[in-house]
Amino acid sequence: MAPDKNWLSAQSARQADPVLTRIVEQDHTPWYRKPNLRKLYMLLLPTCIGIEMTSGFDSQMINTVQISPQWKAYFDHPRGALLGIISAAYNLGAVFALPLVPYVNDRYGRRWSIFLGSWIMVVASLIQALSVSAGMYVAARFMLGFGIPFCIIAGSSLMGELAYPKERPIMTSLFNALWFVGSLIAAGISFGTQGLNDDWAWRIPSMLQMAPSLLQIIFIFMIPESPRFLVSKDRREEAYRTLVYYHAENDFHSAFAAAEMAQIEHTIRLELINSQRSWRELITVPGLRKRTIIGAFLGLFTQWSGNTLLSYYLNDLLGLIGFKDPNFIGKLNVGLNSWNLLNAVVISLLVRRFPRRKMYLTCATSLLFCYIAWTVSVQQYQTTAKVEPARLTIAIIFIYQACYNIGYNALTYTYLVELFPFAQRAKGITIFQLFGRSAGFFTTFVNPIGLEDIGWRWMITYCAWLSFEIVFIYFMFPETYGRTLEELAFLFEDRSLADEATMKVEKQMEWAERRWSRVEDRMSWDMDVIMPNKFDVRTEDTYSSRGAPTNRGSGDGVAREVASTPTTVHKQAIRGERGGWFDN
Repeated sequence: MAPDKNWLSAQSARQADPVLTRIVEQDHTPWYRKPNLRKLYMLLLPTCIGIEMTSGFDSQMINTVQISPQWKAYFDHPRGALLGIISAAYNLGAVFALPLVPYVNDRYGRRWSIFLGSWIMVVASLIQALSVSAGMYVAARFMLGFGIPFCIIAGSSLMGELAYPKERPIMTSLFNALWFVGSLIAAGISFGTQGLNDDWAWRIPSMLQMAPSLLQIIFIFMIPESPRFLVSKDRREEAYRTLVYYHAENDFHSAFAAAEMAQIEHTIRLELINSQRSWRELITVPGLRKRTIIGAFLGLFTQWSGNTLLSYYLNDLLGLIGFKDPNFIGKLNVGLNSWNLLNAVVISLLVRRFPRRKMYLTCATSLLFCYIAWTVSVQQYQTTAKVEPARLTIAIIFIYQACYNIGYNALTYTYLVELFPFAQRAKGITIFQLFGRSAGFFTTFVNPIGLEDIGWRWMITYCAWLSFEIVFIYFMFPETYGRTLEELAFLFEDRSLADEATMKVEKQMEWAERRWSRVEDRMSWDMDVIMPNKFDVRTEDTYSSRGAPTNRGSGDGVAREVASTPTTVHKQAIRGERGGWFDN
């Protein structure tokens, strides 16, 4: 059966004329030359992009403490099922949190969700570091996992919804790339504490897992709320100010900001009219059902592609090829994470240049080849005990990580944010997290059992699964490359809805041009009348950037200087009405 063209071709993402995309493509000013946008991106680094550092820290920490003699002795040398549940408790906690996450996101906003999840993880890190039994340690890891989805789902959504369209794919790709920053830090800390002869050799890394969460707590309210969330709550002027300040460098004359606001407002209005924002819709509505299936399987792919073996059980894998020296394993761990961080960042910076489907297919196919070669090399070492297959295995591990980063690291949240419309974005990413965390719990629990029972043959199961991934991606993944979020909102829906949203944008741009033309005709740019963005002689008041009076005029007829942004008075004159910004 031939694949459905609506699912496969790039045309499926081009249901309407991409008006806003064309405007963005004509903007050749880099982000670092835009002060307000630069400030936004710097603040997004600790608050949103850095969220995955916690997950990276966790997986590497639980990997490296297994090398620690003090940790092994304290918990009575856990193996098999006990070792599995210690590692898997993190993902199990996340599964239990997921039903609550969309409600917090959609009711209270992205920032409050991040704030809540961060506090949960700070408390859990303290409990983990002070654990006196295996049960307490498992409970702390469960609590850590319970907190992380609040941050991941809100952070990935907020970053995609705040970023300028040109940089959005890069920003959302860096979200996962910083997983390796946390992983590298954990590897370095754990390696450094190996020299300690008491329990602090593992308690210090366990406590320091709270560091990324503390950064989020400190900085989260320094960034704005999502404009799309604000529009959905009928807080239009706040949303518009955010777009103008960050996407138009505080230029209220910007045609782009006006068009973007019109597109967001009208698209969300259409979404809310055609959506009840319920879980049931993800199954009953055909377009959302397709998205849900893709999101669910993408969650499985990110965890069942063999990566959890490396993330949690590198010690056992190296044992299969004769490497058991803790000092060597610690150094290899640091080197591997440094390599991962380097290629993950490079791939994230290049993600704008390549279509999503090609990157995913390249990723899955290369992973299959790596796993086949990896399985054969381990089998050869077990048979011959020669050093060459062991060295080849280490080389394959490095190649495998780069291949994984091409798709499942660099594209995951970029693709999810593009795939789901605003009304169901939080729930859609929750579905991804549900399947991903469930798959992660399963694999982290059964991996040590499989390696202990059948050794290298356990890796054959991943070869079979990776073959399935290639087929699924080819037939099911649509192309989302090169469009704004609103242009993708009706990817699987009636084309007329997308056309209607596009017409609204074009109408708004024409309206803005006519309105500014009339305003300019009425305005004299002579200082005796008014200097836009600087003076308001009608009231002789000085205004702040938010339009609030800050200094009364002296009454001597001399105009008072005001902030560089148009005042509320100016904006009302331009709008010519009291209604919504784009209701004309």
